[in-house]
Amino acid sequence: MTAITRRGAVAGAIAAAFLPSGAIARGLDKIAAEGVVRIAVYRDFEPWSWKGRDGAVTGIDVDLGRAIAEALGARAQIVDFMADEDVGDDLRNMVWRGSLVGGQTCDIMMHVPFDRTLARANDRAVIGAPYYREGFLMACGPDVDCEVAPPALKGKRLVAELDSVPDFYFSGSFGGVLRGDTRHLMSGAAAVEEVKAGTADVVLATRAQVEHALAGGAATVKARKGPLPALPSAGWDVGLAVKDDSRDLADRLEQVVAGLRADGTVETILRHYGVSPRPPLAT
Repeated sequence: MTAITRRGAVAGAIAAAFLPSGAIARGLDKIAAEGVVRIAVYRDFEPWSWKGRDGAVTGIDVDLGRAIAEALGARAQIVDFMADEDVGDDLRNMVWRGSLVGGQTCDIMMHVPFDRTLARANDRAVIGAPYYREGFLMACGPDVDCEVAPPALKGKRLVAELDSVPDFYFSGSFGGVLRGDTRHLMSGAAAVEEVKAGTADVVLATRAQVEHALAGGAATVKARKGPLPALPSAGWDVGLAVKDDSRDLADRLEQVVAGLRADGTVETILRHYGVSPRPPLAT
């Protein structure tokens, strides 16, 4: 982690001295007593969580969060937040400490990579209850053969989310042959929309982003069927996080999410947003 170099020792001392009130974890008993569970979701993260035309936060993680709250016998209070520099920062701000500029922590944070390395580096949070297996998918416009070796895409208009794995893949792989053809956008969802609109030829984004965008009607856009050579990620499980002293909540969430997967709730929510159910490798 690089938090010390970004924030400095002074900021760390301030954080220790002035912990936000929300940093006190709420266990199952308090959630049940108050009848509310605070659920953190990422902002501008379509199809998982974003503001619809009516201004309300919607998406897969929002619907699943509400289903989880119902199973806990509580009402979901959805809190959308802007992603920080890395997931460790997000866990700190939303789960176990709270932001230095104020704001409460949440009981549950959605869409956390279920990864042992991440968990070891962030031991103030408990990560578990995986509900989806994410990965990357390429999609191409009508005049592009999406199955060719990536270097053959030289000269095509490529788009990817800025500073993401797809961005690094296009810009740095294969000797950087595609770097000059790659344009950077602020989100994977926006990149997919460019191909749908015909202003770009090829996009690499998460599988969920591509499937969701194509489900909205894009007959001329096709997803690649074959694997991508030298892609640095084979995929990752997505789960939840709670504060480290909310073990009773963490254990209950394992049961709740397993039940929602077993009874088809997770699949129904995913398909509603055009995303194919992909069970996590971890169970």
